[in-house]
Amino acid sequence: MADKPHLNLVIIGHVDHGKSTLVGQILLQTGQFPQHMVDKYKEEAKAKGKESFALAWIFDNLKEERERGVTIDVAHKRFDTDKFYITIIDAPGHRDFVKNMITGTSQADAAVLVVAAPDGIMAQTKEHMFLARTLGVKQMIVAINKLDDTKPPYDKARFEAVKAEVDKLAKSVGYKDEQIQYIPVSAFAGDNVKEKGKLDWWSGETILKAIDNFTVQDKPTNLPLRWPVQDVYTIKGVGTVPVGKIETGVMKPGMQLIFKPSMKPGGAIGEAKTIEMHHEQLSQAIPGDNVGVNLRGVSKNEIRRGDVAGPTTDPPTVAKAFIAQIMVLNHPSVITKGYTPVFHCYTAQVACRFEEIQKKLDPKTGAVKEENPDFIKTGDAAIVKIIPTRPMVIESSKKIPQLGRFAIRDMGQTVAAGICLDVEEAK
Repeated sequence: MADKPHLNLVIIGHVDHGKSTLVGQILLQTGQFPQHMVDKYKEEAKAKGKESFALAWIFDNLKEERERGVTIDVAHKRFDTDKFYITIIDAPGHRDFVKNMITGTSQADAAVLVVAAPDGIMAQTKEHMFLARTLGVKQMIVAINKLDDTKPPYDKARFEAVKAEVDKLAKSVGYKDEQIQYIPVSAFAGDNVKEKGKLDWWSGETILKAIDNFTVQDKPTNLPLRWPVQDVYTIKGVGTVPVGKIETGVMKPGMQLIFKPSMKPGGAIGEAKTIEMHHEQLSQAIPGDNVGVNLRGVSKNEIRRGDVAGPTTDPPTVAKAFIAQIMVLNHPSVITKGYTPVFHCYTAQVACRFEEIQKKLDPKTGAVKEENPDFIKTGDAAIVKIIPTRPMVIESSKKIPQLGRFAIRDMGQTVAAGICLDVEEAK
């Protein structure tokens, strides 16, 4: 496992388009599940009259999910291809779970967007395509699924029609040809996951081969260390142990870390005594590593989830205000100056106020459509000035893109997503 490069793959797309079933097939066909388990699931599913959910059940092993037949949490599963060792992040399609989708997508090297051939593009297909693009997913497979269910079955013309439709959408949000692979598939029947099956007219790649066409981005070890805190524990005999995923840079034992914004004015400073991952001590931690750090000199009540650690020589940037480019995905009315929704950025959740709407952009080209508009609405892209209601760390996407991406949520849904262009630092 260690000798293969690791790839984080997020599975996105409209609800009921077959994401979990496709994931189930991938895991099955890469040997992650013994056949007897599958047979057991099929029996159970049949007994409940939900036969078509059997494969999805492999993945959705939470009881509540089985009863409801939907994916709730972002589940992590592993499999190997010839080239990669892969972690699948299964991002739920339902809107009330979009927040998970955002924390999921922000960690992804690549995406599989599942689009059901009979339905074509639906609301969440668009939303997830925009999100993936805004959140920096640079490579994507569009799996045109349910080809066993077209009329006639395995209809090449329907595949081509949906492909053209999705390609237009992809181009409108700024994807280029070389970033997207279109693959026909039947997740339910298992065609073209590993073997062509009944898709004999298809001369391109299978899903597993297409995944091997992805490339792994170099880990951003050359950037300054940024380590967002997910949780803080106090462990008897050890002391304060923050936990979180390293986004950029390298952490080594003995480093002086500063946590910002922190409950301590100016930031809490401590020494990383030891760094652990999966109960093993590390001599260094790099981006993607989810680590716990035994911290000397900082008490539990000085730091919390949403704080970010960095080296004392290049501390994280606390924003007094910031300029951002956003895409409005789904707002019931309009967004005006003074609007104060919650910004979700890495592990932080902070209410932030729209101070100025500086420019309205064409979401397809990025060209300026209007200066200082009175409002923006669903479908608009814009440049805005934002003021956090309490101190938060955010970095400009020019400097550290991993900490410059955010989602905006309000009324239980994702209203917009965006990237930070420039930060006015709090003094």
